[in-house]
Amino acid sequence: MVSPSASEGRPSLHETAVSQFRRAAEMIDLAEPYRMMLSRPKNEVIVNFPIERDSGEWEMLRGYRIQHNNTMGPYKGGLRFHPLVDLEEIMALAAWMTFKCALAGIPYGGAKGGVTINPREYSERELERVVRRFTVELGANIGPDHDIPAPDVGTNSQMMDWLMDTYSRVTSPHERQTVKGVVTGKSLAVGGSIGREQATGQGVLYSLRHWCGETGARLDELSIAIQGFGKVGSWFGRLAQAQGATIVAVADHTGTIAHPAGIDTEALANHVATTGGVAQFPGASEVPTEDLFSVACDVFVPAALENQLNAARAETLQARLVVEAANGPTTPAAEVRLAERGIEVIPDILANAGGVIVSYFEWLQNRSSRYWDAERVDQRLREQMWTTHDQVLETRQRFDCSRRDASYIVALERLSATLKSRGIFP
Repeated sequence: MVSPSASEGRPSLHETAVSQFRRAAEMIDLAEPYRMMLSRPKNEVIVNFPIERDSGEWEMLRGYRIQHNNTMGPYKGGLRFHPLVDLEEIMALAAWMTFKCALAGIPYGGAKGGVTINPREYSERELERVVRRFTVELGANIGPDHDIPAPDVGTNSQMMDWLMDTYSRVTSPHERQTVKGVVTGKSLAVGGSIGREQATGQGVLYSLRHWCGETGARLDELSIAIQGFGKVGSWFGRLAQAQGATIVAVADHTGTIAHPAGIDTEALANHVATTGGVAQFPGASEVPTEDLFSVACDVFVPAALENQLNAARAETLQARLVVEAANGPTTPAAEVRLAERGIEVIPDILANAGGVIVSYFEWLQNRSSRYWDAERVDQRLREQMWTTHDQVLETRQRFDCSRRDASYIVALERLSATLKSRGIFP
């Protein structure tokens, strides 16, 4: 995926995450001890471990598991395999998970993890070794009632299956059939939930539908540009198109394509599965990367990596709405410029909460050994997303603030109430 222009640099993700919550904390006069507690992660786990490549050579890898806060419940957050994974990125992502879970009203805290590798450069057997060794290295730092990983950028359900299997084999024999909830996002064969794969993209679509209800816009009359066509962007694009929206541009790490009359996202998904990217898709024209940010559209959906929508790109953006399907895609300077231009933003901790909500549903199903059908999963996801959006909208009106600030206020009010009731021991 393309990087922001060099002129703005790469803003500190953790500083961005802290500044976002502190802005809301000022608005509700959050007690300073709570601000201090939420400004830093509770635990930082860094492991260095060897794996053997298929060639017989060995290499050392570095992995992270950052546990930000568990006031509301067990730590929860994905595992990312990407060459840019570092401590600062994982700290920011873990913090966002804390606020996302609190905002969604689910009993989880925030965590995040990852390994600094490019998974495209590893065979499936090598990736299995990475996952299993990383799981063993994390040891007691994860667990179904303590810290529950999930897929993220560069990981998938197969990797979560390997993680669960490895964890089960290093627990005592009488617990091995009760630890499926150590990880979510698993395949259906080993205890995953129907609807989990598309949950984040589905939640993004529900966010867009809620905005349509607020503004009177019609989904089937909207044109949409999507940055990133992985799990989230692909599912969102296909689901939105199925409900009548027109996808006019798509970008990923291989290139950018556009077609004003609409891109067939089902055909594009098949093309990406075969070729590895959107480049050379026969149903659209290839355009320069920066053109994605100036294409005429109603809605822009960043579904790639962090810091992609910078101030320069915000200046040329033609959309009237940004729906943050990715975590931290908008730089602070870009957010200011979007507000000045009257472009609405549905923030990441609100827009992409569908993934962790359905992860919670999977965890509940694992604990009860009773599994839900697709209709029940989708209905409960829609209800939870809708309720959360309603609460944010009411809070926004109450404080006369941005949608991002209102989202953090809802999360912080829940966190502070729990922190106050629980107290600090000793």
